[in-house]
Amino acid sequence: MAGGAAHPGAELLAFARFLDSSLQPLVYGYGPGSLHELRAREFGRLAGTVYLDHAGTTLFPQSQITSFMKDLMENIYGNPHSQNISSKLTHDTVEHVRFRILAHFHTSPEDYTVIFTSGSTAALKLVAEAFPWVSPGPEGSGSCFCYLTDSHTSVVGMRKITAAMNVTSIPVRPEDMWSADRQDAAAAGDPTGDPAGQPPHLFCYPAQSNFSGTRYPLSWIGEVKSGRRRPASRPGKWFVLLDAAAFVGTSPLDLSVHQADFVPLSFYKIFGFPTGLGALLVNNRLAPLLRKTYFGGGTAAAYLAGDDFYVPRESVAERFEDGTISFLDVIALKHGFDALERLTGGIENIRQHTFTLAQYTYAALSSLRYPNGAPVVQIYTDSEFSSPEVQGPVISFNVLDDNGNIVGYSQVDKMASLHNIHVRTGCFCNTGACQRHLGISDEMVKKHLQAGHVCGDDVDLIDGQPTGSVRISFGYMSTLEDAQAFLRFIIATRLRPSHGQPLPLATPGEAGAPPEDSEAQNAVPAIRARGSHSPQEDASPHSGVWNNSPATVDTEGPPLLEATGTQQTTSEKAADVPDGDLRSHVVTNLYLYPIKSCAAFEVTRWPLGSQGLLYDRSWMVVNHNGICLSQKQEPRLCLIQPFIDLQRRVMVIKAQGMEPIEVPLEENSEQVQICQSKVCADRVNTYDCGEKISNWLSKFFGRPYHLIKQSSDFQRNAKKKHRKDQSAHTTAALSLVNEAQYLLINRSSILELQQQLSTSCENGKEELFPMNNLISRFRANIITNGTRAFEEEKWDEISVGSLRFQVLGPCNRCQMICIDQQTGQRNQDVFQKLSERRERKVKFGVYLMHTSLDLSSPCYLSVGSQVLPLLKENIEHHDIPATEKFQDAIS
Repeated sequence: MAGGAAHPGAELLAFARFLDSSLQPLVYGYGPGSLHELRAREFGRLAGTVYLDHAGTTLFPQSQITSFMKDLMENIYGNPHSQNISSKLTHDTVEHVRFRILAHFHTSPEDYTVIFTSGSTAALKLVAEAFPWVSPGPEGSGSCFCYLTDSHTSVVGMRKITAAMNVTSIPVRPEDMWSADRQDAAAAGDPTGDPAGQPPHLFCYPAQSNFSGTRYPLSWIGEVKSGRRRPASRPGKWFVLLDAAAFVGTSPLDLSVHQADFVPLSFYKIFGFPTGLGALLVNNRLAPLLRKTYFGGGTAAAYLAGDDFYVPRESVAERFEDGTISFLDVIALKHGFDALERLTGGIENIRQHTFTLAQYTYAALSSLRYPNGAPVVQIYTDSEFSSPEVQGPVISFNVLDDNGNIVGYSQVDKMASLHNIHVRTGCFCNTGACQRHLGISDEMVKKHLQAGHVCGDDVDLIDGQPTGSVRISFGYMSTLEDAQAFLRFIIATRLRPSHGQPLPLATPGEAGAPPEDSEAQNAVPAIRARGSHSPQEDASPHSGVWNNSPATVDTEGPPLLEATGTQQTTSEKAADVPDGDLRSHVVTNLYLYPIKSCAAFEVTRWPLGSQGLLYDRSWMVVNHNGICLSQKQEPRLCLIQPFIDLQRRVMVIKAQGMEPIEVPLEENSEQVQICQSKVCADRVNTYDCGEKISNWLSKFFGRPYHLIKQSSDFQRNAKKKHRKDQSAHTTAALSLVNEAQYLLINRSSILELQQQLSTSCENGKEELFPMNNLISRFRANIITNGTRAFEEEKWDEISVGSLRFQVLGPCNRCQMICIDQQTGQRNQDVFQKLSERRERKVKFGVYLMHTSLDLSSPCYLSVGSQVLPLLKENIEHHDIPATEKFQDAIS
C-alpha cells in the first residue's frame, strides 16, 4: 500500500463540480422536500449506518409500517376463500392490490394477470412447470429453453425442470445476443394457436443484471417475439420471460410498450416489506396455453376424491395460487405503493435520483489512483454509467493494491463493517456474470469447488485469483452522504497513511461520528488473578494459592486475589528467557473467557476440562430473541469483566458504574429450564441464568439482554475434521466457542505486527499499540514466548508438560481484532496491517485440541511451563487450502 502523504487523487470528487461537468441533466432528491428530513423521519434506524445493499433488499419507511399496522388494528381480514363479511373484505382488498400492481406497470387486467407467489424464484419455477413445452419427436426438434448467462441462479435452475421434459437448454452470452442478426421476418404465427406444429420456445433474460447493474434493452422483448432477433436458430414461436426482480426497485417498467409474456417480481426489492411475497405477471394471450398438474386448495372449481376428476377455476390467478395466499402481506403492498408515491413522487424520480448517486460514485472511484498511477479499484461494467437506460444504481468492483493485485472481497467486507458500511460480496447468485467479468473459466469454478469454495462463503482468493467481488447499490432513500462515506472509507483504507486513531462507535448521529458519552474511554482492563509460578506441569502448586483438586466442576480454589502493579508480572519474567534456550518456548500468559465475547480472565494456573480450559466460554449474552451477541454487534461486551471463584463456586461479574453481581457456576437441575440456542449454526442446549443478571445486563447496555449457559449434560462436538490425517473417531468436545478448544498465539508474531503498526516520528518509532493491547485483541487462551514470527503455523503438535495438543490449523481473523479490549473503540489499522503482512489473508494464531486427556487425575496449565513443538514433516510453509479454513474461534 502506498505510504507517505495522501495522493491528490485521494480527495473526494466535489458533487457540485460533478453535476456541472455532466453531459446530461442529473437529479438528486425529490423536489423541495429535504432528503435529510425524509431520512430522519422515516429511516431513523439508519443513523450511524451506511446501507449499500439495496439490490439485496431495499428498506421500508416507518410510515409504511405504521399505516399497515393501523389498517390491521382497525379492520377484520378473514380467509378470502370464505364467504363471510370479513373474508369478502379481504378478497376485495386483494383484488384492489392486483389492480394497483398492474397500474404501477402501466397495464390492466385485460392484458395481464397477477399470480401471487412466495417470490420471484417461485414465479420462475411456476413458469418452468407450466410452460407448454414440446418434447422432440419424429416431426421436429421440439421446444428449447434459452437464457442469458448473465442471469440469476433461479433462472438458470429452470433448466433442471426442462431437462426432465427432454427439452434442450441453450445458454446465450450477452455478447452473442448483442450481435444477433436482426431480421425483417414477420411474427411467426398466432401465439394462441396450436403449438404442436410450431414448437414454442422460451427466452429468459434480466432487465437488470444483479451482478453489474447492466440494463439490457427492453426492446429485445418485441424483437425476439416477432422473430427479428433470435437467441437460437430454431423454427417455432418465441416467448419471452423478463426477469424484472432487480430492475423494478429503481426503474419504471411499461408493460403496455414492452409486452413480455412473463414477468417475475419480488416485492421486498421495491418496498423492503413484506418479504416472502412475489408475483408472476402473465400476459393473458399466453395464459390459455399454460399447463398445470398439481392442484391445491382454492384452485378447483370441482373435483372428486375417489375418481380422477378435476375442473380448475376459470380465473388464471385462482388456478395457479395453490392454497391460501399470504393475504395480509398482499394488503401490506397497498401501503407500500402509498408510501413510495408520497415520499418520492414516483418511480421515475427514484430512477433519476439513484442513478445520479451511482454515476457520481462511479466517477469518483474511477479517478482514485495510487502515487504510482495504479488504479485503486477495478470496476466491472458494460455501460460506463452513461445513462439510466443502460445502467442501474449498482457498482460491482474489486479493490486493488498498488501492484495491481486484488484484495479479497472478504477483507474489504470486514473493513467496511468497521466503518458501519453494509455491502454485498461474492457472486450474488449470478455465476455467469461473475465468470465473464472476472475471467473465471468453467474449469476454474470446478477447481475452486474442489478447493472448498462454495457459493456464499468467504473464500475470496484462490491462488491469487478472485472468486467474486464487492457490490454496492443505492435505494430511493440513499443520500450523497452515504456515497461519500463509502468513498472516504476506500480512501482511508487504501490511500491515507495510518495514524492509529480509533474509529468511534456508531451513534445516533452521522456515520463515523464520535460517541456521545465517554464511558468506554474510562474503562479499566480486567484484573489479573495472581498465583504461584510453577515451571513444571506436574509440580505441586503453592499451598496458599491452589488446592490440588480434580479438574471437574467440584474443583476448589482460593478467592480471587487483587493484582498489584508493584511486582514483575509473569509475562515479564517469561519474556526474560533468551532466544535459543531449551526453554525458549514457554507459556507466558493464560486467559479464559467465561462469557463469550466479554473480557478476558487472566490466570497463572488453571484446570482443564473436557471442552478446554474449565469454564472457558461456558456463558454467552443473547438478545431478546435469544440470538448470541458478539463484539461485532455490541463492542461494549469487552467492558464486562467476569471472574471465576472456584472456591465459592460463583462467577463475579463487574463493569464500570455497576455493582458487582454473582452468578452460580452450575445450574440447579431442579429449577432450570432448558432452552435451545445456536452457536455457529450448531444447536446447543442452554439455560437462562435468571432475571437478576438479565436486569443487570439490560441496565448496562440499555436494551434487554440475557445471560445463558451451556447445559452441563449437553455435549457439542466440532463439526468436521480439521486435518486430513486426523482419525475419524477423534472429535473435540466444544463449549460455546466457534471452532476449537484452544487458541494459541506467539509473542514473536505479535512483536512483528507491533513493529508494522508503529509510526515514524522525530524521536524514532512511536509505539501506538502496546504489546498487551495487541495480545488482548486476539483473545487467545495460550500465549507463548516464541523465537520466530509465525513459526507456530509449522507446528504439528505441542507438548506442555505431560499434556499433548494437536495443532489444527491457523485462525482466520474477523474484524473483532480491531476492537480495543480495554475501551471498546475500533481501529482498522490492526486488521489492515495484518492483512498486508499475511498476503491479504488475515490469519493469526493456531487452533489446538488436546489429545488423550485423562480427567481421572487433575490436569492443569500453568504460566512458565515449557512448550515443546513438533514440526510438520514434509510440508512447505504456505497458505492452508480453502478446505482447511477456519472461522474465528474467539467471539
